[in-house]
Amino acid sequence: MQGSLPPEAQEKLEELQNLQETAQNVSEQKQSSETALNEAKTALETLEDVDADSTMYREVGELLIETDYEAAQEDLEEKVESLEVRVEQLTKQESRVQEKFESLQEELQQMLQGGGAGPMGPGGA
Repeated sequence: MQGSLPPEAQEKLEELQNLQETAQNVSEQKQSSETALNEAKTALETLEDVDADSTMYREVGELLIETDYEAAQEDLEEKVESLEVRVEQLTKQESRVQEKFESLQEELQQMLQGGGAGPMGPGGA
């Protein structure tokens, strides 16, 4: 099928396929970050019910290291903030990739219908 397409259309099709892969990767990263964020929020909420004098441990690789309540709370709060920023960035990136994908798809459709009378401008990328 691709062999019968004009070279410009083949390039657009390849770019669409690359954007689709990028969208998939961003979506997976976002889902992973959202899961980690929910886990960190749950841990922070659980920490509120723990006595501040309790012996606490944090996971460092394969080890459990003793820590105090304030350090555990501070670490979790920083993790939540960091993950919230990460999820927000990935959401914006996901939107940009989707917009570019839709625009490129429209260009390719116009090109294949014979309406592609020249290159379009750079757009709002």
